[in-house]
Amino acid sequence: MTEEGRLIAGRYRVGELIGRGGMSDVHIGTDSRLGRTVAIKLLKPSLAADPAFRTRFRQEAQAAARMAHPTIVRVFDAGEETVTESNGTETQLPFIVMEYVDGRLLKDVIRGGALEPKEAVRILDGVLTALEYSHRAGVVHRDIKPGNIMITKAGQVKVMDFGIARAISDSSTTVAQTTAILGTASYFSPEQAKGEAVDARTDLYSTGVVLFEMLTGRPPFRGDTPVAVAYQHVSETAVKPSAVNPKVSPALDVVVAHALAKGRFERYQTAAEFREDLDTAAAGRVPIHRPVDETNAGLFGVPQTALSGSEMALKQLAEDDGMVRTQRRPPAIWIWAGIVSVIAIIVAVMFWVFNLTPSNELPSTSREVPSVVGWTFDDARNALAEVDLSTTELSEASASVLEGQVVKTDPSAGTIVSPGTFIKVYVSSGKTRVDVPDVTNQLVADAEAALTAAGFSIGQRTKENSPTVGADIVLRTDPVGRTSGHVGDPVNLVVSSGLVTLIDLTGQTLSAATDLLAAPNLQLTAVPKPDPSCKARPNSPIINQSLAPGDVPQRSEVGLSYCSG
Repeated sequence: MTEEGRLIAGRYRVGELIGRGGMSDVHIGTDSRLGRTVAIKLLKPSLAADPAFRTRFRQEAQAAARMAHPTIVRVFDAGEETVTESNGTETQLPFIVMEYVDGRLLKDVIRGGALEPKEAVRILDGVLTALEYSHRAGVVHRDIKPGNIMITKAGQVKVMDFGIARAISDSSTTVAQTTAILGTASYFSPEQAKGEAVDARTDLYSTGVVLFEMLTGRPPFRGDTPVAVAYQHVSETAVKPSAVNPKVSPALDVVVAHALAKGRFERYQTAAEFREDLDTAAAGRVPIHRPVDETNAGLFGVPQTALSGSEMALKQLAEDDGMVRTQRRPPAIWIWAGIVSVIAIIVAVMFWVFNLTPSNELPSTSREVPSVVGWTFDDARNALAEVDLSTTELSEASASVLEGQVVKTDPSAGTIVSPGTFIKVYVSSGKTRVDVPDVTNQLVADAEAALTAAGFSIGQRTKENSPTVGADIVLRTDPVGRTSGHVGDPVNLVVSSGLVTLIDLTGQTLSAATDLLAAPNLQLTAVPKPDPSCKARPNSPIINQSLAPGDVPQRSEVGLSYCSG
């Protein structure tokens, strides 16, 4: 059953299908309440059968909606719609309403072959910017791949589907469903392939896979089955990108190798660190990697070879006091004190998390462009100024928007921007003005074609008698030719009928009737016809005419009968 035309949540009208995935379809849509274009992702109804998924789905959508950043596709709304199938059964249709991005998926860009290293670095810089923002917000994407990265027509990078992977992986959906929604195994991290817990560094591994694919045109590991690919992520080392694409520099080889390290503590620990090395490599210098700082590593857990936090603290205390302990373990009271402290911290964090209230408010460093289409420029400028945005007025002809009203803005309504950003406001100058072509003395078919080509519509066509202009020839237009008009305006045509209007000549003398027929408004030929059956008299009047009064063809001959007996 097609979803096109369906109204969701009482406000979102589903439009044409623009994308399709293993677990969802994406349609262009319209928010009827705000009048803006959106993208509507409809998940498969099979997912909604799981109550755990629905709960997690709402929570993750709320978390994603709180993230407002230019490199992240904004989530506006999410939920489930009760729909009735053709067989009469009711099902739950999960949906996500997102910012509509006019552009191409990165996977479609890569399909054309490897990217130039400079362009690959620019795109990945945008991805890492998005991940740095989301990781600071406590959101791990879990499904970084070219199919979740958009490139706008202006070249801006936008990452989408934050939190959706977690909603599915944390529910009781099947492994097949989870694999479908998380994408192919080509972008799995080793910990994902082994079924272990994931963190921010999982996203950074997948980002390294994306970088490899942009530089070479293919992923680092390929196999006949997803299991074979996942095994390579765990146990095999990827080749250098330069071995596939000689344009790749040794510095970028080092960045890719570090990003694809199997152990979490051996690869990049933060998106900022990854981006810093990427910029260094782009400048032609080989990045230098330092051992992981054990103190900072506490964000993700301690490496197996490192001391735990309590052991590091005890060791430091012993060194400061100048003590040399004979036992290797700390006293039991210290162990219990550490355990109690950890429990207290965990309880405090859980209490804080469960009391978080989802908020739709934007951060103080972000602004959403309001919709001002149809407003006057002054009203639009005031509305934008209220949200700390500046305006630049531009003119644009429009056949549908009245002169003096706003046609559109750039960036468009709903876009998240920084305070003080200049918004281009396009104000309608009305319809485009063009000159009416002069089509007099042309056949009506040729005249209408010329008017249509100039952008005008054809108005009324009126027939008019003419003694000289042939039938179906244009006599004049309204408005007249060589005057100014607007694109789409109607032009009325007055066309020759090829006829003249003959008057009643009976009772007129032959000379007077002949003069009337030869007048410029008739230009007809008189043919005298003497009638010997009646007695002639001086200035004998016309007693009959061969053509009856009314419309007659141009240049007709008219027989005039008079008494001659």
